[in-house]
Formats: sequence, C-alpha cells, structure tokens
Amino acid sequence: MAAPDKQYSLTPSDSPCVALCSTLYDDVCRGCGRTTLEVANWVFLDEEEKLRIWQRIKSEGYPHRN
Repeated sequence: MAAPDKQYSLTPSDSPCVALCSTLYDDVCRGCGRTTLEVANWVFLDEEEKLRIWQRIKSEGYPHRN
C-alpha cells in the first residue's frame, strides 16, 4: 500500500470528507470531489479502491479544506 499523504498525514482509509457537502448541479461533491456513489459506498470499498479515489480527487484539487 502507498505511503500516507504527507500534507495531511492521511491513509487511504481516511475519508476525504471535509463537511462541505454540496452536489447541487452534478454528481460530484464540491467539498471532497467524490461522486455521490463513492460517498455512499466509501465504507464498503477496499483500500485499493479508496487509494485510487484519493489519487483522482487530489489530482483534481480536492478535498477543499478551508
């Protein structure tokens, strides 16, 4: 498994949720960058699936932490 993200000291198991949930205009949360299905199924995903999601959302500039 990949090393934790040094900027936030997170592991793939950690949820990217930043409690800024909003999916008003599409299926992507404006806070964490996950799709509604990814949010709903997060607890059921394996570490590899979570890591892929983390890599994608980070490459897209998420999660938005204030």
